[in-house]
Amino acid sequence: MSRTSRRTEIVLPTLEEDKAITAAAKADPDAQPLSANQLKVMVPMRTLRGRPKSANKKLLVSIRYSPEVVAYFKSTGEGWQARMDSVLRQYVARRTKAA
Repeated sequence: MSRTSRRTEIVLPTLEEDKAITAAAKADPDAQPLSANQLKVMVPMRTLRGRPKSANKKLLVSIRYSPEVVAYFKSTGEGWQARMDSVLRQYVARRTKAA
């Protein structure tokens, strides 16, 4: 038993219809072709996606902390990981100055 396809068939416009569509598109003042300069400055969408690259790159590591430490920083609210990073940076700065 064969299945019948339910896909709609794509019907391409005739040459005359295509010319009429192209003429209508060119006549539309809101849909004018891009200038050479506009095309030159365009960038692919994938380069604009995601967050911008930071000059201060951070490393992704897996580490275990005491439950009390994590609970304390989480209780300080949104941005607790950045605050934890700040505290650790201060510790490192004090230790490097002392050495």
